[in-house]
Amino acid sequence: MEGTFLPVCREDMQARGIKQFDFVYVIGDAYVDHPSFGHAIISRILEAHGYSVGIISQPDWRTKESVSIYGKPRLAFLVSSGNMDSMVNHYSVSKRLREKDSFSPGGVMGKRPDYAAVVYGNLIRQTYKDVPVLIGGVEASLRRLAHYDYWSNKVKRSILLDSGADLLMYGMGERSVIELAEALDSGLEAKDITFVPGTVYKTRKKEDIYDAIFLPEFERVKADKSAYARSFYLQYSNTDPFHGKRLAEVYPNQIYVVQNPPAKPLSQEEMDDVYALPYMRACHPSYEAQGGVPAISEVKFSLTSSRGCFGGCSFCALTFHQGRIIQARSHDSIVEEARLLTKDPDFKGYIHDVGGPTANFRSPSCEKQLAHGVCAQKQCLFPKPCRNLKADHKDYVALLQKLRKLPGVKKVFIRSGIRFDYLLADPDRSFLRELCQYHVSGQLKVAPEHISDKVLEKMGKPKAAVYHQFVREYKEMNAKLSKKQYLVPYLMSSHPGSTLREAVELAEFLRDLGYMPEQVQDFYPTPSTISTCMYYTGLDPRTMKPVYTAQNPHEKAMQRALIQYRDPRNYDLVKEALQKAGRTDLIGFDKHCLIAPRKINGSAKSFASGKDTGNKKQSRNKNNKNRKTIRNVHKRKR
Repeated sequence: MEGTFLPVCREDMQARGIKQFDFVYVIGDAYVDHPSFGHAIISRILEAHGYSVGIISQPDWRTKESVSIYGKPRLAFLVSSGNMDSMVNHYSVSKRLREKDSFSPGGVMGKRPDYAAVVYGNLIRQTYKDVPVLIGGVEASLRRLAHYDYWSNKVKRSILLDSGADLLMYGMGERSVIELAEALDSGLEAKDITFVPGTVYKTRKKEDIYDAIFLPEFERVKADKSAYARSFYLQYSNTDPFHGKRLAEVYPNQIYVVQNPPAKPLSQEEMDDVYALPYMRACHPSYEAQGGVPAISEVKFSLTSSRGCFGGCSFCALTFHQGRIIQARSHDSIVEEARLLTKDPDFKGYIHDVGGPTANFRSPSCEKQLAHGVCAQKQCLFPKPCRNLKADHKDYVALLQKLRKLPGVKKVFIRSGIRFDYLLADPDRSFLRELCQYHVSGQLKVAPEHISDKVLEKMGKPKAAVYHQFVREYKEMNAKLSKKQYLVPYLMSSHPGSTLREAVELAEFLRDLGYMPEQVQDFYPTPSTISTCMYYTGLDPRTMKPVYTAQNPHEKAMQRALIQYRDPRNYDLVKEALQKAGRTDLIGFDKHCLIAPRKINGSAKSFASGKDTGNKKQSRNKNNKNRKTIRNVHKRKR
């Protein structure tokens, strides 16, 4: 029904005169009807194709009644844990419970269980034995085959098996959900729907699996880390919808989990259709008394211009989820959505973002991709831009110019991040000029991630020299425009390949820059990334060569502290890290030092030499002098 939210309770169902929903959609997030939320897109697409959908948001997973409020759906239950993996949503990298859940009413934690898709799937299966259960979303997508689970420190089975679901949709799901709906509506049983791209099914009949690559058996992958690394890279190399192969994984008792090739990317017209659906662009009004849903504030006045990313960062799961082929909306579609934003009473004239996973990717990286797909073993930008790369920002610049001219728009920001190596690969610097002149407000956040080429190679990021070139050009362009605007680098600690020596190298870079980040991302081993595979196996799956990984929490804390070495709370960790790295030359009062010696037991002791400074009177005099010097040093550094 256009102009309204989808039903969220039995009363809504009755008010619409619906006796039985075609689909009941169980979600781990609060219900937000906005195209930045996966459940909104999937439910609106089903509705547009004539299917009725009832929403059950954040049900009480301890009671069967919570998933039976509408009764049995005609075709199937849909299940998603939400816009994030439920474990990432709940826990920090140190495995501490987070204080806030931005996808729940009022930001309150505890509205969904750990491993939400598994819990919801089993709850539905216990309640309705004979109704198909289809799982999807990020959590299902990235756990679709055997995967390392950081929180339990185990290799887990495909989530399709653990959830009790019949079928799994991976990727963005627009194509596969409609094909599944039509198949079920035609009378096919879920167990017979084995042919839909972008889905995973289970079977006991090996003879029915055709044209497939058989991955190492689950028990072997679970016991042998090298087998896990090989299996993972086979999966990684088959994520392209044009040449990706069907994959099969065998489990005990001759159960086969079969992953069909990915669904084809959406055309520009299809992307436009997705974003033109009648979203309410708000959270459900029932949440207003609880303060709304915090996550909507991040996207309410932002515009999605594209999806997919050919950046190929090792620590990113986008290759497994959205894929590497860029799918972009038309200018008309984006401008029309921007006009809708300007009519919102809360709009203050500022569009917060125009982008996607990478803002300045608006087209496939080369001519061949839409016909032949991306290269299986080659990256577009790493270790250096491919000779076939088509680096061109003209379309993006033209789009930004149109948005700036809209009545009621004061400023258009770019906050979803840019790839500076792609920017530099474009011989035309028009985008850099436009970026600095119109789309930065004092500071631009970019993600070099590290400064050690050894670590950057494992990250799949460009060499440090590329970042330095961008810094120079950014400063020069701002000088030409008579603007004082700064760069804020995002940095990551403890990524595979980083020892304490590389962490010290990063600290020295920050020292020379005169900058201490307020926030540091400690590497988080989330499912289905190359970096997580390295973390778990100690092997780079691309080469099968050993790679150092910091797994000890104390060492990870030291690497993180080095990035924020100026924080007095980090002093002991920084000192210990410098000693272990053999870099006590950085403890002292010279300008190249990171920290100064500290008074211990009534005498000044140099951590570089460990020698006492003399008798008590000399010690007192020297201590007083040292204290003044330390204060002056810290004043200068601040």
